[in-house]
Amino acid sequence: MKVQSEINIGLVGHVDHGKTTLTKALSGIWTDTHSEEAKRGISIRLGYADITFRKCTECEAPQCYTTKETCEHCGSKTEVLRKVSFVDSPGHETLMATMLSGAAIMDGAILVIGANEHCPQPQTKEHLMALDVIGVKNVIVVQNKIDTVPKEKAIENYYEIKEFVKGTCAEGVPIIPISAQQGANIDILIETIQKYIKTPRRSLRKNPKLYVARSFDINKPGTHPKKINGGIIGGSLVQGKLKVGEEIEIKPGIQVKHKGKSEWRSLTSTITGLEAADNFVDEVGPGGLIGVALLLDPALTKADSLSGSIAGKPGTLPPTIQGFTMKTHLLDRVVGTKDETKVEPIHSSENLMINIGTTTTVGLVTSARGDIVDVNLKLPVCAEEGQRVALSRRVGARWRLIGYGIITK
Repeated sequence: MKVQSEINIGLVGHVDHGKTTLTKALSGIWTDTHSEEAKRGISIRLGYADITFRKCTECEAPQCYTTKETCEHCGSKTEVLRKVSFVDSPGHETLMATMLSGAAIMDGAILVIGANEHCPQPQTKEHLMALDVIGVKNVIVVQNKIDTVPKEKAIENYYEIKEFVKGTCAEGVPIIPISAQQGANIDILIETIQKYIKTPRRSLRKNPKLYVARSFDINKPGTHPKKINGGIIGGSLVQGKLKVGEEIEIKPGIQVKHKGKSEWRSLTSTITGLEAADNFVDEVGPGGLIGVALLLDPALTKADSLSGSIAGKPGTLPPTIQGFTMKTHLLDRVVGTKDETKVEPIHSSENLMINIGTTTTVGLVTSARGDIVDVNLKLPVCAEEGQRVALSRRVGARWRLIGYGIITK
């Protein structure tokens, strides 16, 4: 597990403020690999990159912090501090559900704000509120694109940011001015991440629980049947350990018809391979993003069909449920819109978009009694009492974040 990343850090913020460019500045990896992402110039899916933070023992801070094996200033060999997985979330308003799914596996986050636009932009506000709702505590702010504006404009934008984050999880946190395009102040950013976003304590002794964020088929069309590889799932292990050769269960699984009725059945398979930080390993622990190769029909995993699932030791996962009761906590205003209308109470018969872990589903409200709400889900989830869920309501043509709920039963 020494090759594995210790922590997941999210990159969130308004569309085109430089999240993917910052990921590339830190890791050298351009995470927009989907054909539509290249065509439209925006992130559509969650992007991932593993980065090793290093430090030169000869140079003074902050220039001693780097991601290079050899110091760019003095040529000395650098020492490893820790390995980090970055989760690059899409900033477009139509992809808020994807961002919320990514937030579920974030241990900390970097809010990226472009200095070339007034702060806050709609999705800057919506993403910061989402971090609050999901419960992501360790946040730092990056003021990007300072190379594109005059000094006076950058200073004005800085004070706009300070005013904007008051009363949120980002109040009082460092605001680091950078240019991701030019690589300016990346060393200061690494130093700040090391100081403010610590690796959380996790249990290795608990039963493993993997939040599945991606699933896919790695076989090319025309592959000979004898050479076909099993399906792949990817995500973050929040507790426990996984080993090659172990049996694994995936819930809710797949929908099947039995005696004229549809029901959901979990999938069980054997782990044939584990990948962490581009290394194939025999065992993985919590932290970072991992890939799990299975003896599973790849038709079941292609096109992210199992994303939103939970995987772990058979018989230990939370139950699959089609509905639940929750205590709700609503925001005062609908964020992400220009007029920011007041959030009205949840009422019976309305539909809500619900994010639980990496799962996104729609729930029909069957009963609303003040802040106690019952919902029936369009797609089942694997969840348990006390779990936090993000709630969004249809406002105009978009789903807008309106608060969160705690499952009570």
